[in-house]
Amino acid sequence: MTEYHKIETLWRRESKRPCNMIIGEYAREEFKLLEDIEWHGTEKINGTCTRVMWDGNKIKFGGKTDNAQMPMLLIDKLNELFGGEVNEQLFEQTFDCGDVCLYGEGAGAKIQSGSGNYGDATFILFDVRINNIWLQRKDVEDIANKLGIDIVPLVVKGTLKELSDFVSKGFKSQWGDFQAEGIVVKPKVELLRRDGKRIITKIKHKDFVKLELTK
Repeated sequence: MTEYHKIETLWRRESKRPCNMIIGEYAREEFKLLEDIEWHGTEKINGTCTRVMWDGNKIKFGGKTDNAQMPMLLIDKLNELFGGEVNEQLFEQTFDCGDVCLYGEGAGAKIQSGSGNYGDATFILFDVRINNIWLQRKDVEDIANKLGIDIVPLVVKGTLKELSDFVSKGFKSQWGDFQAEGIVVKPKVELLRRDGKRIITKIKHKDFVKLELTK
């Protein structure tokens, strides 16, 4: 099953600078071309990328890569959420094919450094791919509802500049009274680059903090 792709930052980085984010210089030309369309930003979770895969018969778990090791606490939580015959029947009812991958963040105490703010071990869905097609937000929300699992919240809509300004000021996480890490940003309508990769980016609050400290 496909490993999850890398997400590039919105602004270009210059390695020689103390804080290497250069606001105003997009990391990709596609971002410049599409800067004024409507983009959607979901909360970026501080966790470990986790895959839940369905081949039409069995449910299988995996980390960001096929060789990644997952903490036992996370495996136990995944078995609680998705393991057993009842859940296999639920997957059969939810999906009419056997090439499904749910991508989420494994988060919580003892799962990832700094991830204890999210409480006990948990799985938070952020993307679904079926037969090499990335599902729209509304369909991902529908799957999360049917499976009874958490999903990353949609926190902001707007142009890329508006979303960047939003993150620069900081915002509270949906999971408690603490600063959210940032957002993952996609166009309102899923788009692909010329090489077939997704047009998607991320904006982190800590980058703006570092930039401010260097002024």
